[in-house]
Amino acid sequence: MSLDPITLTVIQSGLQQVCDEMDLSFSRAAFSPVIAEANDRSDGIYAAEDGSLIAQGSQGLPVFVGVMQYSTATLIEMIRDGRVVAPKPGDIYIVNDPYLGGTHLMDVRFAMPVWRNGEIFCWLSNTGHWPDTGGAVPGGFSASATAVEQEGLRLPPVRLFKGGELDPEIYAIICSNIRVADQRIGDVKAQAAALYVGEARLTRLLDRYGDDTVREAIGELRQRAVEQMRAQVAQIAPGTYRSVAYIDSDGVVNEPLEIRLAITADGERLIFDFEGSSPPCQGPMNSVLATTHSSVYLAMRHIFPDVPISAGAFEPLTIRRPEGTFLDAQYPRPVSGCAAEVSQRIAEAVFAALVEALPDRVTAAPAGSSGNFALGGEVPETGQSYVMYQISGGGYGGYAGGDGISNGCSTIGISKAPPVEIMEQQFPVLYHRYALREGSGGAGAHRGGFGLDYEVEILKGQARASFVMDHGRFGPQGVLGGGDGAVNEVEVTRGGDSFVPEHLSKAQDISLTAGDRVHVRTPGGGGYGDPARRDPALVAEDVRLGRYSAAEARALFGYEG
Repeated sequence: MSLDPITLTVIQSGLQQVCDEMDLSFSRAAFSPVIAEANDRSDGIYAAEDGSLIAQGSQGLPVFVGVMQYSTATLIEMIRDGRVVAPKPGDIYIVNDPYLGGTHLMDVRFAMPVWRNGEIFCWLSNTGHWPDTGGAVPGGFSASATAVEQEGLRLPPVRLFKGGELDPEIYAIICSNIRVADQRIGDVKAQAAALYVGEARLTRLLDRYGDDTVREAIGELRQRAVEQMRAQVAQIAPGTYRSVAYIDSDGVVNEPLEIRLAITADGERLIFDFEGSSPPCQGPMNSVLATTHSSVYLAMRHIFPDVPISAGAFEPLTIRRPEGTFLDAQYPRPVSGCAAEVSQRIAEAVFAALVEALPDRVTAAPAGSSGNFALGGEVPETGQSYVMYQISGGGYGGYAGGDGISNGCSTIGISKAPPVEIMEQQFPVLYHRYALREGSGGAGAHRGGFGLDYEVEILKGQARASFVMDHGRFGPQGVLGGGDGAVNEVEVTRGGDSFVPEHLSKAQDISLTAGDRVHVRTPGGGGYGDPARRDPALVAEDVRLGRYSAAEARALFGYEG
């Protein structure tokens, strides 16, 4: 290596800073609370030749770490094949097609080349969760969709910005197919502005160190990531480790789906094999291949967080294509649940398989649901339509060092629930309750963290609610003798009568009117280790704080206080 360590470190930090500034710019300029407040977005830098990941923002969703790599690679390939118009300076492509390296339709990706001396040096790409992209129900989470067209507008790669200017014709087509279209311009311009910010910051870095030096640093950083991940994998004793994770149902057929995973370690790499998992399903819980791969990557990032994010970190991980299963969705299979829910079950399967091999690093299963709740309606006084999208946290699993986090963000990202005050300000709703769901963590030597308990009322007019959640039938898995976390619970009160959806955590197009309520209790994390080995002082503290009653503590932990 000709680069000295200090220069290499500065360039590495500079690339990371470019991505972080894109993340912050995107969130601060976006209109939608799901982006501006919940941070359901991500930005990254990708190689010009193959779209491989160079760097990703530390404040972005980890599940996009692999997805944007695949979507950028597909875009580059389509440009080379002549299937997509080649870019010029200032052009930005838009794409949300799940089958071209994506997730669900609501995750809309922008991609822009960075030019140096008339050639593309790299690509900048970002993803933002739009609150609506059309389809059968507001918010896009159609729990009983049987084809992707029912989930919304599917966009192949097209140039939304040409020479830095928004193409009004393409934008008009998009707006004609989505709800609350007048608000999308704020998100569109914020998403594009983030890429322009990234271009300016990256240009400054390139001007300072030179293109060849930065290119050499990128190559060296990738190789170091390979070596670091390989060194971590070497800690796993050779052998095959197996697990099973379950999805409540696909939203159409009320039967569980199975994720069967076998991980083979040979001292230098890990091979992930999903053979035996359930076949493609009728409902929207299919996962496209890019999301399946990205789910494995993010799980390994949870286990080995010190390995730098780049394509090199993935090289020692071989994922066999799960052909013939619901983890390799093909057109026209519906996929709205893949990124937010199926991805987290895949990560749970990875954790469950490796916990015995790495008990000091792997946790019990977290809540593993984004709690997708979409509400669409109209304000009677103004006639203005709205689409509200609520995500929520849950408990993390216990681990070797202590109890799980309560009300943590989903496994796949850093997205946080928008503040209640913001939601009540923007939408005609009132939150009657927003609290920890005490006692929901699985029992263990280290118990799981607690989920969330919230109840929201419709204040005006009529609305339609849809849910795509999970862990309503099976709670997050406990490990090494620990108990499972509490299941997800959804209750709808309409006209004074309460009911639980047939599919427990999934339902579509529930009509609501003023005074009706939705009550959600999210899962707690799984427990770690034998509950009888829990420190009696910690059990007594939980009882004192009202997290468990004395009777519950006695039944779960053998508490004698």
